[in-house]
Amino acid sequence: MEVLYRDSHLAVLAKPAGLLVHRGWDDDDEVAVRLARETLGAFVYPVHRLDRGASGALAFALSSEVAALLHAAFEDGRVDKRYLVAVRGVAPLEAVVDHPLPRREGGPRVPALTRIRRVATANRLSLVEARPATGRLHQVRRHLKHLSHPVLGDANYGKGALNRELRERVGLARLALHAAALGFVHPVTAAPILVEAPLPEDLAEPLRRMGLLA
Repeated sequence: MEVLYRDSHLAVLAKPAGLLVHRGWDDDDEVAVRLARETLGAFVYPVHRLDRGASGALAFALSSEVAALLHAAFEDGRVDKRYLVAVRGVAPLEAVVDHPLPRREGGPRVPALTRIRRVATANRLSLVEARPATGRLHQVRRHLKHLSHPVLGDANYGKGALNRELRERVGLARLALHAAALGFVHPVTAAPILVEAPLPEDLAEPLRRMGLLA
């Protein structure tokens, strides 16, 4: 995985689509935690979730103490998370989705909030920027479905017929969800950190073919 940021306390790497963060979520042999350890040559601690189908910025701590601090920052909403997402329909120019969701599968619903901004639209499809203020299970995907704009390529919350059409027509063979940036205060140095993850070609090229990306 590409290293986007690293210091002696933490690192942010670019996770490709299709890769689990760690084995606790399934039986995959190849997971992001193991690849990060190989890439960095160090033991790493995952501090937040990124769906298997999503790509983008994934943060790791290099010690258990920093892991606890970073995890708390994610849990408390002190991390600015920015996603680029392609969705069905013409999304609103701006929207705030305030709709409770569970933290984990089968858990009780708790407050969840996501801010949405439309970036581009073409052919009844849209590219949006999503900024979740909380970190709930599949939050961005479920909140966009709540707005009636499901994420393209989403087998759980999207539309199968549209997903199949886009796979054949523009080559979209993955979830159209990318963690484009993470912004936070460094838990040790207190310096402001902003890490951006470039769009991978397996998403960028289909977006160009849809007319959503120049």
